[in-house]
Amino acid sequence: MFAALRQLPRTVWLIGLLSLLNDSASEMLYPLIPLYLASVLMAGPRALGIIEGIAEATASLLKLFSGVIVDRTRRSKPWIVFGYGLAGLGRPLIAFVSSWPWLLVIRFTDRVGKGLRSSPRDALLAASAGPDRRGLAFGLHRAMDNAGAVVGPLLAFALLGAGVELKQVFLWSIVPAILCVVLALAIREPPLAPRAAAPRPFDWRMRDLPPVYKRYLVVVGLFTLGNSSNMFLLLRAHELGVPQAQIPLLWAAVSVVAMLFSTPLSALSDRYGRERLLVGGYLAYAGFYFVLGGLGQGGLLLYGLFAFYGLFLAATEGVEKALVADLAPEERRGTAFGWFNLIAGITLLPASVIFGGLYQAASPLLAFGFSGGCAALAALLLLLWVRVPASKA
Repeated sequence: MFAALRQLPRTVWLIGLLSLLNDSASEMLYPLIPLYLASVLMAGPRALGIIEGIAEATASLLKLFSGVIVDRTRRSKPWIVFGYGLAGLGRPLIAFVSSWPWLLVIRFTDRVGKGLRSSPRDALLAASAGPDRRGLAFGLHRAMDNAGAVVGPLLAFALLGAGVELKQVFLWSIVPAILCVVLALAIREPPLAPRAAAPRPFDWRMRDLPPVYKRYLVVVGLFTLGNSSNMFLLLRAHELGVPQAQIPLLWAAVSVVAMLFSTPLSALSDRYGRERLLVGGYLAYAGFYFVLGGLGQGGLLLYGLFAFYGLFLAATEGVEKALVADLAPEERRGTAFGWFNLIAGITLLPASVIFGGLYQAASPLLAFGFSGGCAALAALLLLLWVRVPASKA
């Protein structure tokens, strides 16, 4: 596998490094937002669900738009540069908000940046690696993304441990944000194929995408309906007794596991099939949520559960996108990634709102049980209904 990694194109490595730096900034703040929301802005789980749901749903609409534009213009770099720049320069402004609606505005801006860059970046990754190395390429990207998710919480932990105020931590995120823009400007796109006689019209519809791809999107939507914001996991951990200063460390542990196993697990999908990895990952997610919802106290079991969650991320994040690239025609790949990102993201609005409502109005057990049930049903449908062709599974 190490020889195959060395043979991956420069663009794959550069996009991975870009994600590492961006996530160092993003994940330095991510575990702190629930704490900031509760201790500074005095808002509860329902506000958290509204913020994350609206922000992610908006980003998803833009992922479809940017994916269609990539198919039309065959240019990814401008959207990548602008998307990373907008998100990175907006995050430090969290330090100046005084109410949760303003936090929503900043999270909205951050997700707009993500929406504009994600589908172009995924399409560029798919174009840079052949089908026989696609799982490896997306796995490497997720591994480096998760490496940033390790560095970020560790930086947050170090700053909080040194006595830096919570608001000041948000300001420090400007440093990796600037580096991200510099790296994005260094990306080189592959040579363009000869342009068709008539330019492709702006077409966001799925009518010429394969039926198996559309069924796959239904499964992704069902799974995501139970996959609410990860911030609820951190909120649950805090309720089970994890001290505030250790919350970033707990999330860093999840990212360490995902970082270590994303590349080898995603590479396995090149050999043994994407479908098997995804079914196993969805079932692991269901088990994790059922157990976490029923816990009465924290301890070592809680840390073990979060490490197990990292395995789920490693086995699914890169493989889901590699399967999109497998199932979509090359000339419609940007649109296919746009629809995938749209479905996976827009479902987060009802997912987060439903989860937050069940959590606050009923019990954590009911909220986590609902999510686990959605994941188990998605695994069953993927196995029995989608029926990915053997050459692409």
